[in-house]
Amino acid sequence: MQLLLVEDNQTLGQAVEIGLSQRQFMVSWVRTGAAAISNLNRHEFDIAILDLGLPDIEGERVLQSIRRKGIDIPILVLTARDQTRDVINLLDAGADDFMTKPFDVNELAARLRALLRRRSGYTSAKIACGPIVMDTSSREAFINGREMMLSRKEYELLQMFVMQPMKVHPRDKLEALLSSDSHLVESNALEVHVHNLRKKLGQRELIETIRGVGYRLKCKD
Repeated sequence: MQLLLVEDNQTLGQAVEIGLSQRQFMVSWVRTGAAAISNLNRHEFDIAILDLGLPDIEGERVLQSIRRKGIDIPILVLTARDQTRDVINLLDAGADDFMTKPFDVNELAARLRALLRRRSGYTSAKIACGPIVMDTSSREAFINGREMMLSRKEYELLQMFVMQPMKVHPRDKLEALLSSDSHLVESNALEVHVHNLRKKLGQRELIETIRGVGYRLKCKD
């Protein structure tokens, strides 16, 4: 899941970046409102975190600018305790949720996943793509009703595919997911995980290789 983090505080930004990267988010971190708007115009993100206290542009103005441009990804706003009175205005301006600092990164990740499920039309913890069903609460995965025994990394890869079916996932992004625990990834690690996933799915054609680019999941109704 591609996430844009807009946070000017070095300590908080680094903590959020590391914490969410370890929880299967691919984080791009910028520190100003102008950089946030520029990145959202040039790149595709699934969700964004926006701090109100930015050095160049007020967070509410950044939010309004994003929505005026037709960018409708879920946005979670971070507020200080003395800014909570502005929450109603922020929600009216287009924010999807908010959290008051300080916060727990586990709760932040859970709220982000809930926003993504809601935007995708999933109100429960289950996500599906053709014959594949995944329960993100229990971390179980099924193919045609049969449970698959997946390793942690296999589950994370499959979840990324199922959350965005038919999207081509570049190799570097998938390798970043595999290395989210800060360990180096062997050069053929991605191929090994994809090979194992195909074997456990029992339908090799579900995960398509896009030569020179990456992989995508092809859903079949």
